[in-house]
Amino acid sequence: MAKAALFVISGFEETEALCTADILRRGGVDTVIVSLDAGLGVTGRSGITIQADRLFGDVAGSSFDMLVIPGGTTAYIGHEGFLKMVQRQNEIGGKLAAICAAPAVFGKLGLLHGRRALIYPGMEEWIRGAAPSDGIVETDGNITTSKGPGTTVYFALRLLELLCGKEEADGVARDFIAQRPAGNW
Repeated sequence: MAKAALFVISGFEETEALCTADILRRGGVDTVIVSLDAGLGVTGRSGITIQADRLFGDVAGSSFDMLVIPGGTTAYIGHEGFLKMVQRQNEIGGKLAAICAAPAVFGKLGLLHGRRALIYPGMEEWIRGAAPSDGIVETDGNITTSKGPGTTVYFALRLLELLCGKEEADGVARDFIAQRPAGNW
């Protein structure tokens, strides 16, 4: 079974976190929601507080098939331990995914130079060096990015496809009443 860690920090985008975790779990991915805050209760940008499954310190030495970062804030770039974990995941060729403002993490670490990538419109300075993309979800090598809350379903389905295959992602998409856009997710 594929394993994913989805990270939340104060100000995270609730839609992106919860929808992505839901779709991954529906597809059979062992998905743990990890708090980068001091406690398990984390409040998102719209004031919704969720209960994370684990604290960062509990998973810092663990291995995952994919690390997922919902957006809503660039606060992720201030967590040094998390940045080291992302860097290590990239160094081993592990899958990384970020949506909305969160691709700023990859930009800060210099992981996007020459790669196609997306970020929330108006935040392109955070991913300088990346090749522009006109898609709604972009996978280039081991890194998947997307634009924002409105693209979350497609982002999550693409991640499921990467972890479990097209057939599983298509099945969850059907059950979710989500149509695959023309071309890729």
